[in-house]
Amino acid sequence: KNDAPQYRSFLTKHYDAKPWARNDKYCEIMMKRRGLTTPCKDTNTFIHDNKNNGEPYGEGLRRSKSLFQVTTCRHRGGSPRPPCQYRATAGFRHIVVGCEHGLPVHFDESFFSP
Repeated sequence: KNDAPQYRSFLTKHYDAKPWARNDKYCEIMMKRRGLTTPCKDTNTFIHDNKNNGEPYGEGLRRSKSLFQVTTCRHRGGSPRPPCQYRATAGFRHIVVGCEHGLPVHFDESFFSP
């Protein structure tokens, strides 16, 4: 929808329903494909599940009640200019997002489940 550019941006940065892999090469290709490599974004998480089950968490955020399948891509350091090299970590975690009008628009990278 044209009324939710921030939601579209969230999906571009963080949503990939059917990943073809969850390794370093996946991160390097997906980060480039999604426009996150000029400059190299330090950390980015791709969410592979589509569940709608959040509960209020902190100031204006929502935390998922169940674990989501995710791949977190971390820049290996060095130059912030492309080509960007990433290390992938595949796993499951609760996610924390900021919402507007009931749609996620911000992903809280700092939140990790214990």
